[in-house]
Amino acid sequence: MSENQIVYALTNSAMPGLVKIGKTTQADISTRMGQLYSTGVPVPFECVYAVQVDDCTKVESALHVAFGPNRINPNREFFKINPEQAIAVLKLLGPNDATDEVRKELNENVSQAEKDSGDKLKKRPNMDFHEMGIFDDSILNFVDDETITVVVHGSKKVIYEGNTISLTAATRNILGLDYSIQPSPKWKYQGRLLKDIYEEYYSDDEA
Repeated sequence: MSENQIVYALTNSAMPGLVKIGKTTQADISTRMGQLYSTGVPVPFECVYAVQVDDCTKVESALHVAFGPNRINPNREFFKINPEQAIAVLKLLGPNDATDEVRKELNENVSQAEKDSGDKLKKRPNMDFHEMGIFDDSILNFVDDETITVVVHGSKKVIYEGNTISLTAATRNILGLDYSIQPSPKWKYQGRLLKDIYEEYYSDDEA
């Protein structure tokens, strides 16, 4: 490979629910990342994952086709998907993780005040079972296999296979992931998605 080529997945707290999938080369990465944070974007992007590939154009095109039904605008690289969907596909492309490199370039000319502005947008209350009306000993069912369950133990913990852990950790264990994902879309309480219960309870809270 004569020149490192990179495909990346970015999120932006001003664009909740969207993931940008794009490409760059190592020689052009600084310029490309600088272009993304333009005057038309209110807060900086964050890189959720990036990987080095042999042909970034080919890989990017394949990802765009794969997530095509979720594309917001055919002339823009934004997709209405969960970040972990993009991460899972990028991880299959090989071991050449370029996430730190892309993150460094994204933050190269971003001030602390600008970073703080993005944090203010993305901050939301942590999920609290008791506040949401889900109390100790309640059973949560895993969406992909409802025979898999956890038992609520405290306001922010569950019991899974005899261990008291976070719901995030339980979800990682069940899916065999080496990274964390938002667990609320993966669990149900009394037939309702935790994500929907969360949104209903915290919808009036400031993000």
